[in-house]
Amino acid sequence: MSIRIAENAGFCFGVRRAMETVQKLRDENPLARIVTLGELIHNPIAVKSLSDQGITAIEPDELPGVMEECGNTPLIVVIRTHGTLKSVVDDLRVYQASHPDMTVIDCTCPFVSKIHRIAETESAPYKDHPKDAVGIIYGDPNHPEVLGIRSRFACETRVFENSDEFRAWTESPEGITFRHKLFIYVSQTTQKLADCKICQDILRKLYTNAKIFDTICNVTENRQTETEDIARWADVMLVIGGRGSSNTQKLYAISKRHCENTFFVESPTDVPRHLLAPHIRAGITAGASTPDSIIQEVKRIMSEIMEENFAQMLDESFKTLNTGDVVKGVITSVCATEFHLDIGSKVTGILSFNDVTDDPTADVANMFKVGDEIEAIAVRVSDIDGVATLSKKKIDNANNWSEIVAAFNDGTILTGKIVDTLEKGVIVMIKGMKIFVPASHSGLPREADLKELQGTTQRVKIIDINEQRRRAVASIREVLKAERAEKETAFWSDIEVGKEYDGVVKSFMPYGAFVDLGGVDGMVHTSELSWKRIKHPSDVVAIGETIHVYVKDFDAEKKRISLGYKTDDMNPWKIFTDKYQEGDVATVKIVNMMPFGAFAEIIPGVDGLIHISQIADKRINNPADVLQKGQEVDAKIIGIDMENKKVSLSIRALIEAAAAEEEAQIVEEAAVEAE
Repeated sequence: MSIRIAENAGFCFGVRRAMETVQKLRDENPLARIVTLGELIHNPIAVKSLSDQGITAIEPDELPGVMEECGNTPLIVVIRTHGTLKSVVDDLRVYQASHPDMTVIDCTCPFVSKIHRIAETESAPYKDHPKDAVGIIYGDPNHPEVLGIRSRFACETRVFENSDEFRAWTESPEGITFRHKLFIYVSQTTQKLADCKICQDILRKLYTNAKIFDTICNVTENRQTETEDIARWADVMLVIGGRGSSNTQKLYAISKRHCENTFFVESPTDVPRHLLAPHIRAGITAGASTPDSIIQEVKRIMSEIMEENFAQMLDESFKTLNTGDVVKGVITSVCATEFHLDIGSKVTGILSFNDVTDDPTADVANMFKVGDEIEAIAVRVSDIDGVATLSKKKIDNANNWSEIVAAFNDGTILTGKIVDTLEKGVIVMIKGMKIFVPASHSGLPREADLKELQGTTQRVKIIDINEQRRRAVASIREVLKAERAEKETAFWSDIEVGKEYDGVVKSFMPYGAFVDLGGVDGMVHTSELSWKRIKHPSDVVAIGETIHVYVKDFDAEKKRISLGYKTDDMNPWKIFTDKYQEGDVATVKIVNMMPFGAFAEIIPGVDGLIHISQIADKRINNPADVLQKGQEVDAKIIGIDMENKKVSLSIRALIEAAAAEEEAQIVEEAAVEAE
């Protein structure tokens, strides 16, 4: 196995300087209490090592309490490599002036301190006019380094985590209105160089009034470039460092783009032993907070694993492989119809796509890739040809059958896809096994076509098994039944009078309509369907229609629910009185004749009476002499009895009004002629 370690891996200058400074402080001040404002560096092993020596990390707001605890004991406060907020530095000066036993040591990385100076110096002229400039910081908005940088600006600031985020902002209304301001651009020291350059290009193109400072640490830049180069070469890549470290996360992302088998290694115990075979090329890089001792320990463990694996493979290469043996192999190549596996023997394992799974929908060619480990059974071994024919589905079927049996015993619900339709049921594929679902357990009505289920994914319960023949029977209906019971229980625990639901009309009876409220049925009586008399529920609603109802009453024990449908807004009398008042003229429809007059529909559900004396401007013997059923006429509303909900109409009033208007017109014309 070849191992390449990045030359720039491990402690950078700033981290090494901070660690050596704190170690020296401990050696020279054995009686002093030493604290760091936050973790000195982002590496859990290094931080624990400091803690074991009595050097603890605290938050700035804990400092007054620590000072009180120390009394006359010397206290050394260390500012960590990422720096801290300007306000915290100001507080430290005040604390130090009033506590002679306290010493402040600034271990801020020189590169970070440089950014602090840039932010303070460049934004200082805008202290009195902070909205005339804006500090643009490319970095993690929650990272302590970025928080410290941001606190140094005397003007407005904006922080962007990547170039996409920055580009989107420049196109936003705020970004456009900011184009007249002075831009001061800096970046977090550990950011990705390539993405930083994109941000700078966007800035130069859109904002001519900008000052751009390259503040990514050159060690970070070199480490990222070197990591990318090694990752392209390696089969396995180890990124050593704390998961909370920004620069280590960047190295992991860079490596992962070029080497799929990239692993985070916080401690030597995280080394992926199973992938370190003798023929593997392994690369190592490490974040700026990773001690050299950890890097060397990881390399030593990798070498030992390689030797162990080599000895094991050498031993296994002489082993005889027999038909029926279960083997584990690593895919070395993928051909048009088969996988080739290194099975640790003198023969090569051949796994045909047809022997991978029984699932006809599986995309076998893309299920596995080079480097994946597969367990299979040898079905034929040829020492002469140097190959062993393998089958994965045989061993999978045995394992999967055990899971099917366990699901039957435990009542576990399984999920599978319907792959075939038979005369008396359907076939569901679960874990590569075909399981029969009888038509009576399909969950469909008896008259339904089973082909409706073809290709769908269903949840099923195993209801019967035959151990000898390895056959199982499943039910979709049992799952649906259990789900309905669960929904019903939840429904009854939540129902209350007045609660509203959207339900689907399910069936009719002469006295009302049954509505599905979601697994539970309620009934709307015909009297609750409409404000007017109806002969049948279908006069108002239709089967399958979704209607809005509310609970009038319910009996949880008898599982009965009385629903209301009609509301005051649907009341014809309310609709009429909202639209008309006495004196209004309406177009009405004659609906009935009586000796004393005619009834006319003003709106559906509200009729008015046109008394025989109000039908014409002359005496008539019968309403039918003038009107006929179904005829539409204009009538004036001459009376509304709100208490008894009755309306009086008049045609005569309109006739007389028209005659009076005509007579007035004649008189007016005669007067004009006389003049």
